[in-house]
Amino acid sequence: MTEELDDAVAVFDAVRPRLMGIAYRMLGSHAEAEDLVQEVWLRWQAADRSAVQSPVAYLSTAVTRLAINASQSARARRETYIGPWLPEPVDTSADPYLGAERGEALSFAVLLVLERLSPTERAAYILREAFDYPYDELAAMLQSTEPAVRQLVSRARKRIRAERRTEVSGAQQKTLLTAFIAAARAGDVSVLEELLAKDAISYSDGGGAARASKFPVVGRLHVAKYHRAFHQHFWIGVEVEFGTANGRAVAMLRRDGEVFAVCTVTASDEGIDEVLWQMNPAKLTTVA
Repeated sequence: MTEELDDAVAVFDAVRPRLMGIAYRMLGSHAEAEDLVQEVWLRWQAADRSAVQSPVAYLSTAVTRLAINASQSARARRETYIGPWLPEPVDTSADPYLGAERGEALSFAVLLVLERLSPTERAAYILREAFDYPYDELAAMLQSTEPAVRQLVSRARKRIRAERRTEVSGAQQKTLLTAFIAAARAGDVSVLEELLAKDAISYSDGGGAARASKFPVVGRLHVAKYHRAFHQHFWIGVEVEFGTANGRAVAMLRRDGEVFAVCTVTASDEGIDEVLWQMNPAKLTTVA
């Protein structure tokens, strides 16, 4: 019995990076993804493993179906969420569970668009683009047909292309983020305007637990003036450390040694398109 359990643990641990990658991309929450993977482990323990031909397929299917159900519940909860909802930033350079697979569908820009897809569309896109599952396996995992899942992936790709511009390189994004943080700290409206795209949007996720704007701030001038408005008191005693989350540069803001905010930007050739402020304490644990 002990040997059987040891084998089950070994098989599960080998697949766990993939399960974590699927769950996080589906939910945008590291904590919720961990809970889902734990549920899959309990199911794997209780399963008749001798009848499972492909553990990878079995476990991937289990986490995908649980994630689809969890996404539906999460969508309902987010209707009552206080202020904008943003994904939980994760350190993909240090987290073996997320960095082990392809980096697709991990950027904040893509995760935000995926939030607007149906859970099944989101699952089909993630499994295809991030994990390269063939369409026949996708059909089995999603209890659908191959033509139907091809259509799901196609619709998701079109939606993402339509709703986001081509992102600049990682080096350019970091340069823009560094310049933005310096200008925001100085309250320099003119420099902020130069950095921002005309239709720039600033989102702040406080989740009702931290002081943050409950509405997106839209437009170059409005975003610039918004960051100038609170610069004098907001930045007092703040230390800034640049790091990486979701494959892109982020600024981690510390006060009294504690991370209280993570800021990042998404940018295109037109400038900074989105400023993303994660200030919900519950979503800062993995980068803090």
